[in-house]
Amino acid sequence: MRDIRVIGDPVLRTPADPVVDFDRELRRLIDDMFEAMYAVRGVGLAGPQVGVSRRLFVYDASNRKGHVINPELTIDDPEEVLDEEGCLSVPGKDTGTPLYATTPRAAGVTVTGFDRLGRPVRIKARGMLARCFQHETDHLNGMLYVDRLAKDAARKVLLQAK
Repeated sequence: MRDIRVIGDPVLRTPADPVVDFDRELRRLIDDMFEAMYAVRGVGLAGPQVGVSRRLFVYDASNRKGHVINPELTIDDPEEVLDEEGCLSVPGKDTGTPLYATTPRAAGVTVTGFDRLGRPVRIKARGMLARCFQHETDHLNGMLYVDRLAKDAARKVLLQAK
C-alpha cells in the first residue's frame, strides 16, 4: 500500500504535472489510491499525497465515488461556506489523525477532466462533494487547506501537526 505523504514533504507544495499516459500503470495508481484512502478512512486523495506528482484525485463522498484525471475546477456558486475540514496529509503529532479547522470553500463547483480510459467527465457538486473537489484540486496546485485559513487558525493547526 502507498504511504500518505505528510506536511513537510516537498511533493505537497509542488504543482503536479498533467497525466499524459492513460495506461495500465495509471489504472493501477488509481486502484492503489483508493486502497490508501480507504485504509485511513478518507473521502478524497490526490496524487501528490501518495508521492506521485500527477494531476489526478480519487474521491468517495456524498454517496458519489470516482476519480478525475487532469481536473479543471470552475466555481459555480461563490457563496462562502464555512465547515470543518481536515487532511490526511496534516495529521496531529500526538494522534496521527487529521487535524480539523473551519475552512472557507465555495458552495458549488463543476469539475471537468477525464476518467481512467481518457473519456471526458463533468461533475457538478455542492456540499461535501464540492468541498472535496476543491480540497483535492488545491493539492494538485501545491496548496493545503491550512493555506486558506486565517493566520492564527493556520498557526494553531500547524503547531499541532507532525
